[in-house]
Amino acid sequence: MTSTAQPAEQALRVREIGVDRPWVWLQSGWSDLCSAPAVALTYGALLVAVSFALTLGLWLAGFLYLLLPLAAGFMFVGPVLATGFYEVSRRLEQGQKPSLAAALRAWRANPGQIAGMGVILMLLLLAWIRIAFLIFALFFGLQPPSWDHLVSAVFFSAQGVPFLIVGTIVGGALAAVAFAISAVAIPILMDRNAGIPTAVAASVSAVLRNWRVMIGWGALIVLFTAAGILTFYIGLAITLPLIGHATWHAYRDLIA
Repeated sequence: MTSTAQPAEQALRVREIGVDRPWVWLQSGWSDLCSAPAVALTYGALLVAVSFALTLGLWLAGFLYLLLPLAAGFMFVGPVLATGFYEVSRRLEQGQKPSLAAALRAWRANPGQIAGMGVILMLLLLAWIRIAFLIFALFFGLQPPSWDHLVSAVFFSAQGVPFLIVGTIVGGALAAVAFAISAVAIPILMDRNAGIPTAVAASVSAVLRNWRVMIGWGALIVLFTAAGILTFYIGLAITLPLIGHATWHAYRDLIA
């Protein structure tokens, strides 16, 4: 039998797309969610449960003030957490029946490379948390305020405005790097015989070639994620599947 597989480097050609495509991705993502609601919502509920457990752990350990930088850094690890949603969309695309078991095993499609990508994104998250510590100490001292004083200290004090400006600029720069290298990298690793350098290069190329579109897409991801978090994580059970499924369609659109 003649193999039809091609080298990953030949397959990863980036397309230039129209500015309306993110809305098409969201529409397709919603269609996938409605086609497999039990799988998508259960997987999303598991991520919500993890978020609740992490918040509880920070509260019991007295580190609740870390909740803000962790919430801001969700984009760093979100692409890896969404592997199950990519698998659901991939199976629907191929006419197969999605299952929760398959979604939870999605990382096994290319375990070493996906794990390596997860380590890279986790290192970026840890770097952001460390930098957030330093920025906080620069403006508020080494002793963090208690949770009940944290909001007033950050938003209603003399140091609050410059703190938010510096934190937003630094965090935004790191988030932009994380978004560029991971926008479609995980779907590439799941779907093709590619390594991390190839997937990252294709992801960065897709973002740079379609930077206007991808800025809007990144803003939509932040908006939907923030909406989910502000509903005490409950909304994440819907917004995370929607973003995850839409990201799979973004990958199909961007990579020839």
